Amino acid sequence: METKPKLYYFHGRGRMESIRWLLAAAGVEFEEEFLETREQYEKLQKDGRLLFDQVPLVEIDGMPLTQSRAILSYLAAKYNLYGKDLKERLRIDMYADGTLDLMLMIAQAPFKPPKEKEESYALVVKRAKTRYFPVFEKILKDHGEDFLVGNQLSWADIQLLEAILMVEELSAPVLSDFPLLQAFKTRISNIPTIKKFLQPGSQRKPPPDAHYVEVVRNVLNF
Repeated sequence: METKPKLYYFHGRGRMESIRWLLAAAGVEFEEEFLETREQYEKLQKDGRLLFDQVPLVEIDGMPLTQSRAILSYLAAKYNLYGKDLKERLRIDMYADGTLDLMLMIAQAPFKPPKEKEESYALVVKRAKTRYFPVFEKILKDHGEDFLVGNQLSWADIQLLEAILMVEELSAPVLSDFPLLQAFKTRISNIPTIKKFLQPGSQRKPPPDAHYVEVVRNVLNF
């Protein structure tokens, strides 16, 4: 029996959340160890499991994987969510990198002073509506398929849905001018493995709160 992947990170979203999404969409069960103390983090460092002394860390296939982008591309390839050829993989990479830019803006905002945090969230919504979502609306319109690349579910679809839901937490009507993205959101949300992940009680994490911010600061000493 194959060992379940094990994820080492904080009890929150951050750079691990897209990894959780990808595994869940692939129907892969995983275990988690949450970092709550500086000592836990230092032990991972001393054990040589953090290549650049950074988390997230994912143990899978007998390997300790670090660097979130590398982890995501490995998982996408392993679970057939990375297109059928190099050209499709390139498009998936471009689309995933675009949504990641947006999500990192959201992930970093809670660590800023209150005024800057609110300004960051407002900028996220603005950029989503003017820079990112129009691109994906056009992609869906131009090729007329259910998915962003080819006609099958890929890492790009999963991460776009994650990004949409994150921005909707900041502004519920953000998709009001994007009918194809509205339909995309409904369609991808109803894929059985993803629908399960979106239910209460799953391993999906809530938006970061003050406690999460405090734990991260204490563990990483910043």
